[in-house]
Amino acid sequence: MGTSSRTAPTVAVLLGGPSAEREVSLSSGRACAAALRERDFNVIEVDAGPDLCAVLGDINPDYVLNCLHGRWGEDGCVQGLLEWMGLPYSHSGVLASALAMDKQRCKEVFRAAGLPVVQSLIAAAGDVRTRHVMEPPYVVKPNNEGSSVGVYLIGEENNGPPQLDADMPDFVMVEQFVPGRELTTTVLGQRALSVTDILTTGWYDYDAKYKAGGSTHVVPAEVPTEIFELCLDYALRAHNALGCRGVSRTDFRWDESRGAEGLILLETNTQPGMTPTSLAPEQALACGISFGELCAWMVEDASCGR
Repeated sequence: MGTSSRTAPTVAVLLGGPSAEREVSLSSGRACAAALRERDFNVIEVDAGPDLCAVLGDINPDYVLNCLHGRWGEDGCVQGLLEWMGLPYSHSGVLASALAMDKQRCKEVFRAAGLPVVQSLIAAAGDVRTRHVMEPPYVVKPNNEGSSVGVYLIGEENNGPPQLDADMPDFVMVEQFVPGRELTTTVLGQRALSVTDILTTGWYDYDAKYKAGGSTHVVPAEVPTEIFELCLDYALRAHNALGCRGVSRTDFRWDESRGAEGLILLETNTQPGMTPTSLAPEQALACGISFGELCAWMVEDASCGR
């Protein structure tokens, strides 16, 4: 958007916040803010806290670019506040955000839409610590966190149930482990961009996602055409089944030995990271969309919800 500074719209970039993903959000928000300033937007960075309503009321921005990650900023809460204030904001609305953040309900939506998911259940953390609530191998994670926060992989070789940290929630999601490659697809509006193959030396955990050198991203992924096209199709169908808008990213596991039947949806992220190592900007760039263009598109796509 080539506007002058005199007429440039004001964009409040929400970043930080109180969730376990605060540091990732700070990185995402600062990167987006810098890119928008280069495109002549009037940008105000807002570290979102309990006074967010008052702060935004004072700023009265034309648009809100929501770069928060995790609970409160990504689960429909902030979205509801922004709708109540009548401020156009980026990414998905209240319902889609809440559904995608609740991993178990997200799987139920996918299953109803005919998309392939694995068996999962919600169990008391106390039960998970004392017995195998599912036949190993399985994965234990919070039902409403992202960025691989608090994820436990229980292999067949484990002698007993996982000893979850004391700060894990009272109820957790337990899901069947899916072997194979980590694939992901970004959706921009109604366009599935590409497929990335994520290569790591171990589990794709928090450090692998956000530390330089933690993982290698191959985009476009070197997979059979059938699998590539299925990822694009499934990601767009997941985006629409949840009612997402703007940018989303859907993660997959693919067991090569099972062909197309081995491609499984894990979850959809309604506010993908925008850090230097993030996947969505990489896919956009591979499709000829610069980081600045992507940030401007997210602002221009902002809505008062649906």
